[in-house]
Amino acid sequence: MSLPVFKGVITALVTPFRDDGALDETAFVALVERQIEGGVHGLVPVGTTGETSTLSHDEHKRAVELCVATARGRVPVIAGAGSNSTDEAIDLVRHAKTVGAHAALVVTPYYNRPSQEGLYLHYKAINDAVELPVFVYNVPSRTSVDITNETLARLAKLPNIIGVKDATGDMTRASFQRLACGPDWVMLSGDDPTALGYIAHGGHGCISVTSNVAPAQCAAFYNALLGGAWETALGWQDKLVKLHKALFLDNSPAPTKFALNHLGLAGAHARLPIAPCSDAVKPAILEAMAAAGVT
Repeated sequence: MSLPVFKGVITALVTPFRDDGALDETAFVALVERQIEGGVHGLVPVGTTGETSTLSHDEHKRAVELCVATARGRVPVIAGAGSNSTDEAIDLVRHAKTVGAHAALVVTPYYNRPSQEGLYLHYKAINDAVELPVFVYNVPSRTSVDITNETLARLAKLPNIIGVKDATGDMTRASFQRLACGPDWVMLSGDDPTALGYIAHGGHGCISVTSNVAPAQCAAFYNALLGGAWETALGWQDKLVKLHKALFLDNSPAPTKFALNHLGLAGAHARLPIAPCSDAVKPAILEAMAAAGVT
């Protein structure tokens, strides 16, 4: 069976909550539909932006189920499925496969700070346990561990480990990783502001926060990149870069949830310990939204 094409802009979906704190399923379904209508190339439920660290297992699994059911195969779904417990990660990847996700996104184990051998064995155990494509999510700023290109090259030889979400912002690493892991390795940026450069270094797309707010604009940007229209892409970069930065002026995803609430699409509530978006940064977010053509 051939794999879905994982490329372009793949939205790291927020998880909307109701006023009582419960998962807002109606808003979540509407957000998924808006993303697909906007032309995004894929969806990631319950990643970092989806506040997976403060969801219960039942909420986590329900969000994946809703995303898959709503998308109905129109775009690939890469289910967030990471944990610092290998057994727990296997359970989440197995659930993702069971409900029909096309792949899983598995963050490097946080807090434990495993060695490179420990990282390799973690992903190998997942590879051996579940027949589902897996993306390694490398985000050292959050996990305090950095998976090296050498370890990724070892993992690239395993049948179910197919690519990376690289949130390091390191362009040189991308070129060396492409050479180390081979032509079939799928390289997705996890850093909106530098994704233009990442694609130029051989990347295939980006798992994006900004596309929550500006799906059509981000889709146009990545369509230009994938089509080799670099001048057009640079124009979109100039329109979007302020928004990329503004959505991280406070702890993510609070600014993104504020922006979506401003658009009337979802509540602004994040789950503690993420505080509500600071009033001090809201004008900059609204200015950046206007610059990107989001009203």
